[in-house]
Amino acid sequence: MRIGFSLLNNQGIEDVQALVGLAVRAEELGVDSVWVHDHVFNVGHVLERIGDKPYYEPLALLSFVAARTTRVRLGTSVLVLPYHNPIRLAKTAATLDVLSGGRLILGVGVGAIENEMEAMGTPFKQRGAFTDEAIEAMRALWTQEDPRFEGRYSRFAGMKFSPKPLQKPIPIVIGGVSRAAIRRAARVGDGWQPLGFSPEALAQGIATLREEARACGRDAAAIPVAISMSVGTGARGRHALGTKPAEVVQNARAFAEAGADTLVISVTTRDPREARAALEMVGREVLPAVQ
Repeated sequence: MRIGFSLLNNQGIEDVQALVGLAVRAEELGVDSVWVHDHVFNVGHVLERIGDKPYYEPLALLSFVAARTTRVRLGTSVLVLPYHNPIRLAKTAATLDVLSGGRLILGVGVGAIENEMEAMGTPFKQRGAFTDEAIEAMRALWTQEDPRFEGRYSRFAGMKFSPKPLQKPIPIVIGGVSRAAIRRAARVGDGWQPLGFSPEALAQGIATLREEARACGRDAAAIPVAISMSVGTGARGRHALGTKPAEVVQNARAFAEAGADTLVISVTTRDPREARAALEMVGREVLPAVQ
């Protein structure tokens, strides 16, 4: 099982350079991937967690990280697609993929905060349809020499689109815990990434993913699973990895046995020193135990 680490752009850490330093150190330790998260406004659970503290834009941060690293994969966990113009996002993602040498993993989801989504210009009840179409439109732009698309939200034809990404194409990972998210991953995803599941719930979700993939005529082996989990104690119905290194290692092994291909580890803190300590623990304790 591979190990990823969250860069904590969603935790209200004032020193943004500390987040870049986390990515550099993660690469040095042998972590497979680093991940960023996506909200525009501090609202809902984000406001409760960080108040008016900074929540950094994910792709801008990954671009800076790409310039400071050479190997570690760069993931979004996840971009809320209804917040983004898919044509502009396809351009930004392709550019970042080229700049990074083909390291981008584009995790996407439908979102859940209605007033934020309405402010960004997409009706909340249309978020699923928008997401499905956005994925299709981006793949057309990345793969077609003369891209053409006619949809409800995006339309284009007769124009060149460049650069094309180095990856053929950029992998799109579907985030979410609902049955609808699993169906979307089975139908159009290059992976599935839930969060906060217990190992038992993840195993059940993977079984459902395999059923849905078979129904779509796809090989479930082509849809790897990453689980995003936090160090600490569970809350609001979400499970966590525990607080002690031995607990984290035990749970990491349980997720590997449940079928996870990647475990993305995060920590809830505004203190860069605590974030760095958690990353060092991952490198010292978790990586040797699961690789």
